[in-house]
Amino acid sequence: MQVGERGVQLTYCTNIHPTRGLADVRAALDAVAVPLRERLAPGRPFGVGLRLSGEESRELLGGDALRDFRAFLDGRGLYVFTMNGFPYGAFHGGRVKEDVHAPDWRDEERVAYTLRLARILAALLPRGMEGGISTSPLSYGAWVDRHDDATMVLLTTNVVRVVEELARLHASGGPLIHVDVEPEPDGLLERSDQLADFFRAHLLTRGAVELAGRLGVSVDRARDLVREHVRVCFDTCHVALMYEDPARALETYREAGMRIGKVQVSSAVRVRLPGAGEREDVRRALAPFVESTYLHQVIACHADGSTRHFPDLPDALAHLDDPDAREWRVHFHVPVFTGAFGTLDSTRDAIERSLDLLRQQHYTTHLEIETYTWDVLPPDLKLPLLDSVEREYRWVMDVL
Repeated sequence: MQVGERGVQLTYCTNIHPTRGLADVRAALDAVAVPLRERLAPGRPFGVGLRLSGEESRELLGGDALRDFRAFLDGRGLYVFTMNGFPYGAFHGGRVKEDVHAPDWRDEERVAYTLRLARILAALLPRGMEGGISTSPLSYGAWVDRHDDATMVLLTTNVVRVVEELARLHASGGPLIHVDVEPEPDGLLERSDQLADFFRAHLLTRGAVELAGRLGVSVDRARDLVREHVRVCFDTCHVALMYEDPARALETYREAGMRIGKVQVSSAVRVRLPGAGEREDVRRALAPFVESTYLHQVIACHADGSTRHFPDLPDALAHLDDPDAREWRVHFHVPVFTGAFGTLDSTRDAIERSLDLLRQQHYTTHLEIETYTWDVLPPDLKLPLLDSVEREYRWVMDVL
C-alpha cells in the first residue's frame, strides 16, 4: 500500500507462508493479505511482496493461470509490485540452510527462474508502476572462488542475460523491472563494498560490452541499462549483521552508481556479551534460537574491532566464552518492532536509521517487511500471525 505522499510502497513478503503450489499461495493471501487490507487500508489497493518457488512460477505460467491469478488479486483489492526471487525451493517445513542459495547464478535455472518471475511481474504490475525482483548474492561464498576469472565471467554473463530481457521488455512498452541483488552474510557478496565492486569491476566493464553487443547499442547506453535494471536489495538485518553503518553503505552504492531497488525491513538478534565466565545466561537465552531450518550465521565483534564469522549458531556457541568477543549479531529474523527481550537485544536501530535516511533522501519507493521466521521463533516472541504482521506494519508506519 502507498504510505505518505512520496509514492512509497509498503508490503510484507509472502515468504512467511509455507506454500506448495498456487492453491496454497491463494489461500495464504486470503488468510493474511486480505484481512490486513481491511485492518490497515480498508477500501484502498493493498500491495503484496510475492514469493513464488521455482515450481510455483512454472505453474503460474501454464495455461490461463496467470490471467486467473491477476483476476484473483484484482477481486481482493491486491496488487504486486515486488517479488522475492532469492529462495528457489521449499522455504518452510524442512532443512533449508545453505541450500537457500541453490541454484545459484552459475546455473541456467537461476536465469530461467528470474526471467519467469519477470514475466509474471510484468503481467501483475499496476500500470505506470515499476517493479523489482530481489535475488541472491550470486552464490553461497563457500561454493565459489571469487578470484576465479572464469566463474566471475559466467556470473556476469548470466546477470547480463537477464538485463537484456528486462531492457527489451521496457523498450517494447512493457514496465520497468529491475533485479535487486541482496548481500547476505556468507554469501559471495556480503557487504556493500563487495556488491559495489562487482557492479563496477564486472557489470559495468565486460558486462556492458557484452550487453551492447546483444542489444546493438553503444557501451555507454549499455552501462545506463545496467544501472537501470540491476539495483540493490538493502536488507536492514544484513547491513546490521555485517556491522555496516546504513548511511555509509548507501553512500558506497551511490559512489558506484547503484540505485536501491528495495529495502527489506528486517531485524537480527544482538547479544551484548558480559565478561568471560559470566555468559551462561546468554547461552540459555540463545538455546531456543538453535533450530534446523535456516542458517543463523553469527558475526562476533572483538575488543579491537575485528570480527569473526561463524556459519551457524551452534558453531558460535562452542566459542561463547572467547574473552576477546564483546558482541554477537545473529542472523535470526525477529519481529521488527522488537527491542530488548530478556538478556538479548535486536538490531532495530538499523531499521530506524535506514528509514530516517529514507525520509531525508528518498532513495527508494519499495519497502518490504521480511520476518519469515514466525514458525521457528521462540514461544515468547510469538503472537498469532495476522496480529504480528499487522503490528509490524503499524510500527514501520509510525517510524516513517
